[in-house]
Amino acid sequence: MKVILKTDGLSKTFRLSAKQQKLQNTKKKIITAVDDLSFEAYEGEIFGLLGPNGAGKTTTLRILATIIKADKGDAFIDGSSVKNEPDIVRSKIGFLTSELKLEDFFTPNYLYDFFSKLHHIDPAISEARKRELFARFGIDEFAEVKVANLSTGMKQKASLVISIVHDPNIIIFDEPTNGLDVLTARVVTDFLSELKERGKTIIVSTHIFSLVERLCDRAGIIINGKMIVCDTLENLTAEKSLEDTFFDLYAESVGGEAL
Repeated sequence: MKVILKTDGLSKTFRLSAKQQKLQNTKKKIITAVDDLSFEAYEGEIFGLLGPNGAGKTTTLRILATIIKADKGDAFIDGSSVKNEPDIVRSKIGFLTSELKLEDFFTPNYLYDFFSKLHHIDPAISEARKRELFARFGIDEFAEVKVANLSTGMKQKASLVISIVHDPNIIIFDEPTNGLDVLTARVVTDFLSELKERGKTIIVSTHIFSLVERLCDRAGIIINGKMIVCDTLENLTAEKSLEDTFFDLYAESVGGEAL
């Protein structure tokens, strides 16, 4: 299988303000969010990055998406370095996070066209793709409604569509179903499966075991910024459920007993 994503010793620290120290009930001035993280994802698979809140999942994906820079290490997406070739990486990926906020004043129709032009998509191809995606996600009825007036689920679907306006082969989703109702979440996960069938490589981060079990071919469990294990779902669940496997590994990593 072709390696489409390779991370090599990624590390990232953040300095905490006095207010952040108080909120986190810690005296540490510097925290390590990602700690010497290495893993690979293959072409045409869905890879899950599984871990609790604060494990370093979002920081990792932001590094991969070239939004922030790692302190150490590098990652290569389809051969391009996130450290040295960020513009090329951005052209190859689609990135969606639940924290992505579309501008309230604009409409899905305007935003789709705007980002399509940024990616230099041929207008005819862009229009055909927009019709297909808007119909697929039910956005067509709300194409001229300002984002401020859309439901949470519709905003998420509009964000998803806009993030893949350039039809990228590598798609990075941070908590793709976070905050969604069950119907919208199902629409999103079904679409991710369809993208995989089309040969796309998809990286998802989540803390939801059932999402990983349903979607992913392989998964890495990340705790306190470290990759604890990375394997196929078949191997991870060979002897026990993914949830039990996770909690056993979590207990070992923090030096406690399994929950």
